[in-house]
Amino acid sequence: METETLSAGTPEETKEAVREAVKLLNNGSIVALPTETVYGLAANAFNAEACAAIFEVKERPSFDPLIVHVSGKKMLDSIVDIPPDIEKTLEILIQEFWPGPLTFVLPKKNIIPDIVTSGLKTVAVRRSNNPVFSEIIQELGMPLAAPSANIFGSMSPTSASAVHTELSNRIPLIIDGGACSDGVESTIVRIESTQNSKPNIHLLRPGPVTVEMLRKFGKVLKGQDSQSKNERPNSPGQLASHYAPRTPLRILECPGDFKAEPSKSYALLSYRGQEKDGYLRIHDWKEIQILSPGSGKLPEAAVRFFFSLRKLDESGADEIIAEPIPGKGVGLAILDRLQRAAL
Repeated sequence: METETLSAGTPEETKEAVREAVKLLNNGSIVALPTETVYGLAANAFNAEACAAIFEVKERPSFDPLIVHVSGKKMLDSIVDIPPDIEKTLEILIQEFWPGPLTFVLPKKNIIPDIVTSGLKTVAVRRSNNPVFSEIIQELGMPLAAPSANIFGSMSPTSASAVHTELSNRIPLIIDGGACSDGVESTIVRIESTQNSKPNIHLLRPGPVTVEMLRKFGKVLKGQDSQSKNERPNSPGQLASHYAPRTPLRILECPGDFKAEPSKSYALLSYRGQEKDGYLRIHDWKEIQILSPGSGKLPEAAVRFFFSLRKLDESGADEIIAEPIPGKGVGLAILDRLQRAAL
């Protein structure tokens, strides 16, 4: 299969790209689409065969559920049964964060095929704020199952070229909507009512909607740890080993701990590229990628994360050494991906 890439840079190009994507999706094909987080591999969520093709193309295990994207509250209500005890909290969070990178795990209706949820009685749902993705789902009029557009376990793509590297000749179409604005996958939460005035918000996967943003709406409970290799995930993004480059990666907590093997070459993933952090001069690095040069701004680091990791993976180094990332704000999401990639 030859993969075509259509640009969505101008209004005319976008119109043509949307038309072609909707045609393919209506015909049961899968299409790579831009979102604000990472590029997604989309299929009509009501089409079980098309969703099965996502698993096949990505080489994704059938026990790892997909995220379903909706166009708004009306489409959400058509695919989930919202428990009355969390309805108010859900409405508040939707008003605050949708469209945007926040995914809710909710009880599903039977209209969603079991393959989408890997047999779970819940479905992970979000609404993207990417204008191209939004136009396609509005035109299609149906929810889209859309995990990241990459081979399972590898780094998520934040550009059309990265999708092409991963899935060329496996899918018919990539819509090029430019670089993703957030750079890491959506935050995933599950809401739980309590006897107190504020609910529990279980953080299943950290992302651009941070713990700090969520705290005013409820008690945020972290510690929903990744699953072991033999344990069934209870939502997307829960597998222990994930988001990994081909090159082995190690997080180096202290520069003084680094001991180079003479026969190996090393590349450095630096947080802010400052000499005072102690990493730049401890080795003659084959390649250095800096996530946020100078000041170390976490949102900038998140946007550059997967791009930088791909550059290091392509450098030919034998091992990637990563500086630690502050575990606050969106830094928690970056650190989560680093830790999974290092397993």
